[in-house]
Amino acid sequence: MSAPIFIGLMSGTSLDSIDAVAVKFEPTFALIATHSEAIPAEIHAATLALFNPGTNEVERLGRLDLALAELFARAVENLISQHSLPRTDIAAIGSHGQTIRHRPEAHFTLQIGDPNLIAERTGITTVADFRRRDMAAGGQGAPLVPAFHNALFHHTEQNRILVNIGGMANLTILEAAEDKAVLGYDTGPGNVLMDSWIKLHRQENYDRDGQWAAAGRIIPQLLQTLLALPYFSEAPPKSTGREQFNLAWIQQLLSAQPEQHRPVDVQATLLELTARSIADAINSHQLEDLQVFLCGGGSYNQQLKHRLATLLEPHHLSTTADLDLDPDWVEAAAFAWLAYRTLNHQSGNEPGVTGAAGYRPLGAIYWGE
Repeated sequence: MSAPIFIGLMSGTSLDSIDAVAVKFEPTFALIATHSEAIPAEIHAATLALFNPGTNEVERLGRLDLALAELFARAVENLISQHSLPRTDIAAIGSHGQTIRHRPEAHFTLQIGDPNLIAERTGITTVADFRRRDMAAGGQGAPLVPAFHNALFHHTEQNRILVNIGGMANLTILEAAEDKAVLGYDTGPGNVLMDSWIKLHRQENYDRDGQWAAAGRIIPQLLQTLLALPYFSEAPPKSTGREQFNLAWIQQLLSAQPEQHRPVDVQATLLELTARSIADAINSHQLEDLQVFLCGGGSYNQQLKHRLATLLEPHHLSTTADLDLDPDWVEAAAFAWLAYRTLNHQSGNEPGVTGAAGYRPLGAIYWGE
C-alpha cells in the first residue's frame, strides 16, 4: 500500500498566486507535484479591498469566502489532473486560507476560503483554520511554519536560520543543540511594501530582481524613521501583517518628511528596510557557524539577497533549494504537514514561537466523501 498523499494550499499576503503541492511524509518527506493557480483580477481586487476597514464588510467577506474556496478547489483539481494523482491515495488537503485580519493584540485572526466548500467540490477531507487554536491557548497564531522547518531542516551539527520572505518576513531559529527550543517570529515586512509601491508608481506587481530598487538611492532619514517603529524592537513572540505594514503607512510617513523624494529612492529605502530588519533580527541571536536559508518569493529578489549577504557576513546565505526543497513550495508543504499532523492527532504549533501555553493540535477537519 502506497503512503498517503497530502495536499497543501497557501495563499499569502502578497496575493501573487495560490500555491498547491502534493507531498508524502512516509517513510520520509517527498515532494510529489506542484501547481500555481493564478488569482483572477476581480478576486485579487476584492481581497485587497478587505484588508483595510471599509463599508459593507460582512457582505463582501461572505461572498469572497465562497469565491476563494472555489478557487482553492480549482487549484486542487488542476494539481490532481495535471499530475495524474490517484485520488484514492490522497488523505487530506491542508488549506491555510486567505488572511484578512491578523490582530494578535486583540486575540483574533481571520482566514477565509470556506473549507466546507473545498471538501464538497473535491470530495477530499480538508483541514483548515489552523491559527485560532494556538491563539485560544494564548499564542499569536503565527508563525506556524517553524514547526515544519524544525521537522524537515533541523541539523544536529549546524546552526540554521530559515527566512521566509513572503508579503511579511519571518525567521525560524534552529540551533544544533537538541536542548535548544525552536524559536521564530515575524521580523516585519518582506515584499509587501515594495510590491505596493511599485504597483502605485509603475503598475507592476513586483520589482523583478529588485532592479528598480537598485537604481535608486537609500533615503537615510526615511529609513531611520521606518526602523524606529516599536515593532522592530519588541521581543518575541510577535507576528504582524498588512494591518501595520501597508501603503497608507508609507504615504503618511512621507507626507511628514521635510522634502519630496523620488519614487525610485523610496523603493530603494523599502528594500533596505526589509533587508535591515531581517539581518538585525538574525544578528541579534549571535549564533556562530550559522547557515541562513531563504524561501518564499523574496528569495528571488537578487538585490535583496545581495544586501542580506552583505549584512550577514560572514554567515553562509543560500536558499532552501540547497536543502532539496524549492523556495516556492515551502509554505504550501508546511500546511500539508499540518494537515498530516492533525489527522494523526499530533500537535502543529511551537509554543516557544507563538507564545501558546503548550503544544496543541491545530485546525478543524471537514470530512470528504
